[in-house]
Parts: sequence; structure tokens; C-alpha cells
Amino acid sequence: MGKFMQDFKAFALKGNVVDMAVGVVVGGAFGKIVTSLVNDLVMPLLSLLTGGTNVSGQFLLLKEAPEGAVVETIEQAKELGLATFNYGNFIQTVIDFVLIALSIFLAIRLITKLHKKKEEAPAEPAPEPRLCPFCCQPVDDKATRCPHCTSQLPEVEA
Repeated sequence: MGKFMQDFKAFALKGNVVDMAVGVVVGGAFGKIVTSLVNDLVMPLLSLLTGGTNVSGQFLLLKEAPEGAVVETIEQAKELGLATFNYGNFIQTVIDFVLIALSIFLAIRLITKLHKKKEEAPAEPAPEPRLCPFCCQPVDDKATRCPHCTSQLPEVEA
């Protein structure tokens, strides 16, 4: 049991696991913010475009309502035990997803741009190597003879 606890502690305290846990908590909070954005700001604006209709409350009855029963909301349909096709709620969930995906995309794009700015400027290209005029092999700038063909090399101008 002691070895198991040591292994679990080593696993749980690894940097990646802690980072992932923080990411899940922050992601959950971020999801709530986006859901509030959609529910409280986007959907009311969308309902203005649709003539004041609550888009998230739109549904279709999949079963006839009992005679004399008026079903205007999903809750009323549930009380009567009627099956509903809640397409308005689906539209709202899709908008939630698109906004979350867009936000994550923009955040990653910003982080990528910041990392590119931090990178150092590219190093200057290396100077062209000195070539032996007889065998065309590279030669050290301080050499007086070619190590490949042993020819006497002209002096290098400084």
C-alpha cells in the first residue's frame, strides 16, 4: 500500500497533472462566462431579430397534446408527459460552442504571436569560406598553405 501511495503522489504532483487540473477549473469558469454571454446578451439580441421570440424556448411537439390542453412552453409539455424536439436549446448550445471555440482560437493566436516576438532575431549568415585558388577546397583564413593540395596561398587582405 505504501508503494501505491508513493506512486500516486508522484503522479498527482507532476507538473503536467497540476497544469491540467488548473486548466480544467479555469475552463469550467470560462464556460460559465460564455454561457452567460450567450444567455444574457446574444440570445436577447437574436430574439429581437426574430420578432421578440425566445429562440432558446423554441420546440416542436412530437406527440399530440391532449384535447383542451394548450402547450406553449417546454415545461408545460414536460408536465403533460409529451415528447418535444427542443431545437431552440440546440441553437443556443451551438452558439455557446462557437463562441468558446472562437475565444480559445483567439487566445492561442495571441499566445503564439507573443512567443514569436520573444524569439531572438535570426543570426547573421556565416561568412563565405575562403577557397584555395588551385583546388577550390575550403581553407582557414589564417592558412598560408592549402591542407588539401599543399599549394602556397596568397596573403589574405585584412
